[in-house]
Amino acid sequence: MCLGVPGRIVRLDDPARKLATVEVAGVQRQVNLACTPRAAVGDWVLIHVGFAMAQIDEAEAAQTLRILKELGEAA
Repeated sequence: MCLGVPGRIVRLDDPARKLATVEVAGVQRQVNLACTPRAAVGDWVLIHVGFAMAQIDEAEAAQTLRILKELGEAA
């Protein structure tokens, strides 16, 4: 099973190499946007092992973040 974590694109770092900075729960990290070529600053993406695998809407991102938080509290 794979876990994808929602993050919001805050900056395009290197468009030629498809690199962007994404914020996940207050932490910023660089990810590769090669699989999401239409993603832009402000968009939500689902991240897995440093790659944005899919664009998602804000409602889906919020729901996924809520579930991940609940799982963390249950552990």
